[in-house]
Amino acid sequence: MANVNERTYIMIKPDGVQRNLVGEIIGRFEKRGFKLIALKLVQSTVEHLEKHYADLKGKAFFPGLIKYMASGPVVCMVWQGLDAVKTGRVMLGATNPLQSPVGSIRGDYALAVGRNICHGSDAVESAEHEIKLWFPEGVVQYTSAQETWIQE
Repeated sequence: MANVNERTYIMIKPDGVQRNLVGEIIGRFEKRGFKLIALKLVQSTVEHLEKHYADLKGKAFFPGLIKYMASGPVVCMVWQGLDAVKTGRVMLGATNPLQSPVGSIRGDYALAVGRNICHGSDAVESAEHEIKLWFPEGVVQYTSAQETWIQE
């Protein structure tokens, strides 16, 4: 069943930040009707990134991924709305940008897997884990004046 209060974690990676795509990406989520409930710019440590990507630790690309992700600031966000995890993944496009449709964030702005602009939670459980990892202080809860125009 669809959850109107579902939360997802989206991170704009160093390539997206350096290419000045932060506003564009935030705008896409806002225009879609999601509510931003947490946002921060972070220069992450290697240790924090290793916790975030712990499920990939055994992969050959892991050391390069961690080095790259620590090379510049990232923008961490929590979005709330109807099926936020699933819809957020569709909006981002496939992990491999060359398999992403035009109109998706990766399909419009990326060419390589290792520079695919954003990370997005792949399940409600991983979203909640990532939100706690990146926002231990919690998120803001508020009622948006637009909610009645977006939700049934």
